[in-house]
Amino acid sequence: MDTKTIRFSRKDSTQFFKTVNKRVNDYFKDTKKQKTGDWRLHVKTIIMFCVFLTPYFLILTLGLPNWANLLLTIVMGIGMAGVGMNVMHDGNHGSYSSKKWVNKIMGGSIYILAGNVYNWQVQHNVLHHTYTNIPNHDEDLEAGRILRFSKHAKWYKHHKFQHFYSVFLYGLLTFNWAITTDFQQTYRYMKRKLSFGKLPNPVIHWSTLVVTKMIYITIWIVLPILISDIAWWKILLGFFIMHYVAGVILSVVFQLAHVVDEAETPLPDENGTMKNTWAIHQLFTTVNFGTKNKIVNWFTGGLNHQVEHHIFPNISHIHYTNISKIVKQTAKEFNLPYNEYKTTRKAIISHFKHLKELGKKPILQYQ
Repeated sequence: MDTKTIRFSRKDSTQFFKTVNKRVNDYFKDTKKQKTGDWRLHVKTIIMFCVFLTPYFLILTLGLPNWANLLLTIVMGIGMAGVGMNVMHDGNHGSYSSKKWVNKIMGGSIYILAGNVYNWQVQHNVLHHTYTNIPNHDEDLEAGRILRFSKHAKWYKHHKFQHFYSVFLYGLLTFNWAITTDFQQTYRYMKRKLSFGKLPNPVIHWSTLVVTKMIYITIWIVLPILISDIAWWKILLGFFIMHYVAGVILSVVFQLAHVVDEAETPLPDENGTMKNTWAIHQLFTTVNFGTKNKIVNWFTGGLNHQVEHHIFPNISHIHYTNISKIVKQTAKEFNLPYNEYKTTRKAIISHFKHLKELGKKPILQYQ
């Protein structure tokens, strides 16, 4: 990853962000609502944890047939993704509650999803939210040589087929968290002294990482093998299926917002300066989808409202539907883009079409 410093333009002649920020603040002032979550998020939290954890206990205690256990591991994967998108995400953005300790607990739910708070906050809050869709700075665009998410990435012959095989790799997202990604990211981020807030003590952080991984493996693999009559290989298979289902859901939701035709992947000029201010940059690099679908809105934790989330990451997702009207109208007034797909189906089609286009051999290589 490039370590060159990126600067955003400070010239917002239209005063877009100042205007939209005031209007959104006025909305909360007029409605007397807090920007954080309320009872709706609390109820959703209970539901998501139940969907995620109840099958675990049923599998271990009821002695169900194989087909039932298989279905329950799939349900666990759905619940795992739900906890990540609705609870962990808001918690680590500090938008779940007005109380820091509550946000810390909810953000810490990533440990039972196989992740790590420090790594996630650096990759997501710092790199992704600051340098959204900027090649070599936003790690969400990085997929090694396997996938090509940007026209600026080097092309390889196998990319011609990426629109076919990509979805099979998406399922490995959280599974990789559990076994390799967190260790690689910790080494990389600590070396670069990256942090979201205070840089953690290296010894304490590495110790925490190792201990939490051991606890995670104990809960999800060792205990089931020891206290149930299920064969060890079925436990491992169920563990993989749970992660695979969650990985597919999370990866697809993420990609629909940033790896589609409408989302730009701009580069800085020779001085490392981006063309637009940070807020306007978000309008060019993020896309909404299926915002009228109540089920999609509810389950994805507002990640289908990426425009609102990227401009106001400190506001809980339960408010995005209402403030989206303000953001959309303001963008229109200032003649700025507000990218959105009316349905999730259209966004999915666009994503895989975009992968197909990126898979074609470019006339000139960017790297």
